[in-house]
Amino acid sequence: MAESVIRRRTEARVAWLEFNRPPVNAFTQPMVEEVRAAIVAAIADPQARVLVLASAVDGYFSAGADLKAFATMRGPQMRGWAELCHDIVRLLRNSPKPLLAAINGTAVGGGLEMALHCDIRFAAADARLGQPEIKIAFLPPIATTQALVRLIGRPRAIRYLYDGTMVEAARAQEWGLVDELVAPAELRHHVQAYAEHLAAKPAAALAAIRRTITLGGGVSFEEGMAMELHAVEQLADTPDFAEGVDAFLNKRAPKWSDR
Repeated sequence: MAESVIRRRTEARVAWLEFNRPPVNAFTQPMVEEVRAAIVAAIADPQARVLVLASAVDGYFSAGADLKAFATMRGPQMRGWAELCHDIVRLLRNSPKPLLAAINGTAVGGGLEMALHCDIRFAAADARLGQPEIKIAFLPPIATTQALVRLIGRPRAIRYLYDGTMVEAARAQEWGLVDELVAPAELRHHVQAYAEHLAAKPAAALAAIRRTITLGGGVSFEEGMAMELHAVEQLADTPDFAEGVDAFLNKRAPKWSDR
């Protein structure tokens, strides 16, 4: 059996999914398939309340696709690759659990594209990010065009993909491509601490917030309000809502359910 290229571990209800294909985390189709399976398992795992995408390889979050796999790949085969990638996007966007990214070192291509669909992206202060697909007459296929235009706006997104150049972490933060910079040596500890902070919150409310913002942001305002209305009605029937109101009125700490 081939050695796993995704390292999975769960600590204090935080599931880390770490790309682990040295030396640079270049993605092959089997690796992408393993990522998909790991995400499915983590979402289904009752012990995991928060998911983190990260790298187990020093200096590289992701080097993008292993281009040897692209050498003979043409239209129909490439469509299959992209459909597999889009499956991952749907899993990430529809996850009921918060998704974080811990970006270290060089981050280009596939791994970075997956991170764009996370809720919050933490990056080491010395990280470098890029989408160089223009250099092989291609575009990033993990719904990156759609994520970028929503994250950083059309003018910046189109220039970023046109140029195909690397961006320093500080500039990426200015753009909104990453949300918070962390000292490289502190990245894992910082992300774990924040993830544990989220894991201690009521799961149903986190899921509702994530759903209404992540999915609601892509529909009309009226449709988004309808999603919000449905979420409000559902949450009002949860034990955690009753517990939260009672705890507030009685000036005590709430005790959330494990669901």
